[in-house]
Amino acid sequence: MTPRFNAARPTDWLFNTILVLMLGFLLLPILLVVPLSFSSGDFFVYPLPGVSMRWYAEFFNNPVWMGSFRNSLVVALCTMVFATTLGTLAAVGLWRSKSWIGTTATALLISPLIIPVVIVAIALFFLYARLGFAGSMWALVMGHTAISLPLVVLTVGATLQGFNPNMTRAALSLGATPVQAFFGVMLPLIAPGVATGALFAFATSFDEAVLSLFLGSPEQRTLPRQIFSGLRESITPVVAVAATLIIVLATSLLLLAQYLRSRAERLREGRDAGL
Repeated sequence: MTPRFNAARPTDWLFNTILVLMLGFLLLPILLVVPLSFSSGDFFVYPLPGVSMRWYAEFFNNPVWMGSFRNSLVVALCTMVFATTLGTLAAVGLWRSKSWIGTTATALLISPLIIPVVIVAIALFFLYARLGFAGSMWALVMGHTAISLPLVVLTVGATLQGFNPNMTRAALSLGATPVQAFFGVMLPLIAPGVATGALFAFATSFDEAVLSLFLGSPEQRTLPRQIFSGLRESITPVVAVAATLIIVLATSLLLLAQYLRSRAERLREGRDAGL
């Protein structure tokens, strides 16, 4: 028999070419920032006058930049804990709900993804100002939790679609309490989705600038807010250093989330094959 070859169709080549061009259009401006962080000059300029680590030393030795970096880490970690806990519980409740109440609650929970973040920031500012804790660290954490919660709900909800509810029913029939069934049966099986949602919540909080401008005081200045201030006050390559650190962190978290998703799929395929 004559061997048959699967040649790519012209439409596939066209689609791949358009995809590469779109990715280049989106990523090239971001990647151009990274070499500027190694510039030996005092301004953003190409070609680089030289290569130096002076601006990294300036970043890590500057108390203002390091203070904003620590604030971002604290806010992002607190946001990750609150958003993951509340989002996981909400996703489980919505997964079990079969009525219109669950649909309405889902729409309300994911509304921060639809509403422009500046509108959310203004609304939260007026709310927290009336409650008396605007400009505090808790205001930042609660605001970041509000915009990170939908990502956790969607991620955990997608993982729950492949969960067999008969497993928790079996645990309950054997004498386990609902809490024991959740922590002993359900949570270990959906843990990759929960971890992915936690990573998304951390990355969203760490990279958020608009809420920090409205809700944070000068003492709670985060790294994105400090970058914004640096661009307004004195444009030096130290701003590119901060942006590079955010790019590296976000890329690392996305790769880790992709690894967790792939691992969850392999575990599910192995579990299905063993049944």
